[in-house]
Amino acid sequence: MTVRQQRLVRFLALLAFATLPAVTLLARPQAFVDPGLISSDSATFRTAKNLTGHDVIQRMIERNRTRDQQLLGYSVLRTYEVRAPDGRVSARDVIRVDYRAPGTFEFHKISEHGSWMIRRLVFDRLLQSEQETAAGLARLQAAISEENYLFSIIGEATLGSDHCYVLKAQPKRPDKYLFDGELWITAGDYAIAKMSGRPAKALSFWIDDANFVREYQRVDGFWLPIRDQTVVEGKVNEKRVLRVEHQHYVINAAHGNSAEEVRLLVSGRN
Repeated sequence: MTVRQQRLVRFLALLAFATLPAVTLLARPQAFVDPGLISSDSATFRTAKNLTGHDVIQRMIERNRTRDQQLLGYSVLRTYEVRAPDGRVSARDVIRVDYRAPGTFEFHKISEHGSWMIRRLVFDRLLQSEQETAAGLARLQAAISEENYLFSIIGEATLGSDHCYVLKAQPKRPDKYLFDGELWITAGDYAIAKMSGRPAKALSFWIDDANFVREYQRVDGFWLPIRDQTVVEGKVNEKRVLRVEHQHYVINAAHGNSAEEVRLLVSGRN
């Protein structure tokens, strides 16, 4: 293996690591901790409705507890892609994901294309990380809560038809599961509509920067991911873009899409 190939292997392995903050939030839909763990040290900036960052986060967690109790499970088709700097798709996997409350994920690969190295070093590692953080200590370490972050309101914005509070999320410690960035929380039902940022912990000498954006959508009254994008820039002009598209949700069904339904969905997209 040449020096360049060795460097690329190392970089691809770090691409999955750079995506950990977003992956840990996939491990349970908008997974937060109990409001009883909320502290009182958030910034005191107030909105026009006299709300502080602490108020918004507390309402978000309380609303999410109700949604979490009602979400028995879902199935979704995810498309994972890694693109090179020129926009060329280096690898693509289509995977059916079956989630069952309170924290069980099953992954079924529907199709695979492109680089074997990327699919193993990036896609497979992401799925493994998601399973590992679906429950237990890692989930609590990654939770969007005042145990893990300092929150302050930095503005308000409109996303689609939703008015949102924009909050700065500042991690309380360098941790691979946390991020440093911003949250867009809807003013109507206090759900995260969008989030962006970078890992709270420096990744490696080989990584110059890593930024992710996650967008959510309403599906039958629940807020679930629709799109993720992580851009990782490394030494010697290395750069890769990881995208995950979430489509064809089936909510609270007894079973996920049948094999034939999945085959038709995938064939209709290609």
